[in-house]
Order: sequence, then C-alpha cells, then structure tokens
Amino acid sequence: MTLKCVIIDDEPLAAQLLRSYAEKIPSLELVGVFSSAIEASKTIRSNRIDLAFLDIQMPELSGLEFAKLLPKETKIIFTTAFNQYAIEGYKVDAIDYLLKPISFEDFTLTINKVISKFQEEKSIPLEHSDRFIYIKSDYKLLQLRYDDILYIEGEKDYVKFYLEGQTKPITSLMNLKKVEERLPSPEFMRIHRSYIVHMSKVKTVDRYRFVFGDKFIPVSSSYKDEVDAFLNGHLLS
Repeated sequence: MTLKCVIIDDEPLAAQLLRSYAEKIPSLELVGVFSSAIEASKTIRSNRIDLAFLDIQMPELSGLEFAKLLPKETKIIFTTAFNQYAIEGYKVDAIDYLLKPISFEDFTLTINKVISKFQEEKSIPLEHSDRFIYIKSDYKLLQLRYDDILYIEGEKDYVKFYLEGQTKPITSLMNLKKVEERLPSPEFMRIHRSYIVHMSKVKTVDRYRFVFGDKFIPVSSSYKDEVDAFLNGHLLS
C-alpha cells in the first residue's frame, strides 16, 4: 500500500525533517511540502491525498481550522511543539499527534498506525459511498441526491433543503449539525450558523454573500477563514 501525503509546516527546519523521514518510508509518496495551508489547498483539491502532516500553529489559517476543510478521506497527523493542542486535534478526527522535536521512531510508529487504519477501512464496506441521502418529510422518506442540493437552511428544529429546479424547499425535522456531519466535506460547507452550501453549485460570490438567484446567503465571520481557504484553492490567478 502506497499513501500519498503532504507536509504543511511554516517552520522550514521542521518541514525538512519531516520530508527526510517521509522519503525513507517506501509506503509514502510525498506529493508536496508547503509552508501554509493556503499554499497547500490547490494541491489537495486537485489530488487525492491520503495523509496530511499538519502543523497546528500557522499564520493566516491554523492547522485546526484547515483540518475542517480537508476531504474526509484525508487522514490527519498534527505536528506541534505544544502538547495542549492534543485534545483539540482529536476533536477534528486526527489519527495521531506528533510532538516536536519528532523522532524517526515516533514517525514510523505513527505511519504504521495510519497504514493499519487504511487497511481496516478497506476491509469494511463503505456505508455512505452512495451519492444520496434519505430524509423524513410529511410522513414520507424522500431520497435527495447530493447533486440536486443547492443549499440547506436551518430554522430551530427544522432543516430546509433547497434543490435545483424546485421553487419550494423540502422541510425535515432535524438539526443542521446532524446534516453537516452526514454530508461530504468540503463539497458541502457550513458558511453560517444557519446555512450549509453545496460549493460546486456556487456561481457567484458577491462581497462574501453566496448568490442563488435572488437569494443572498452571507458568510459569517466565524466561517470566513474556511471559506477563504476553499475559494483561494480554486482561484485562477
């Protein structure tokens, strides 16, 4: 098994050390070394990356913030000099946490853990590989295809799904957090406490407002960094 990996660390010496370790492991294919999350985002969007070595403390966008934007299939190993971030790291499903200075022994043990995790997942049928979900609405089960969803709005205990080609939303009794956890990220991104947007359906962004016809959905300040990272990763410049 060969895993494609990236290293994201704004400390040149730390990044170089990780590079030297990765190049010694036959099961790792190093795709790139980056000094910031913004710089790495284009490569991650255009390649299937299995593993990201991610520094937590970085300018512009921290490793913890960037981890929330990574595809679910990308495993995360946090690297940092501060062990107080360990709990936060596991909150975003990091597979491991390496404390600097990192020894080759610790690095190797972590890679073995990652490989075991991938092998375990390959042996288990994927439950959510289909591109649709079922929701309850008006005492019926309705199938919603991911490709039909434009955006989702949360209103207290209800969620409204706005679909392509339909003027009225489909309403279901559930909370927006549950929907966010179920949908693939960053294809679907939380941009506001009340909205999840299907990013591939966004044709126009007007001053941090996502435009769907005559509907303008604002990006709240708490999600601005994540949205910036996604948009910059797709920006032709």
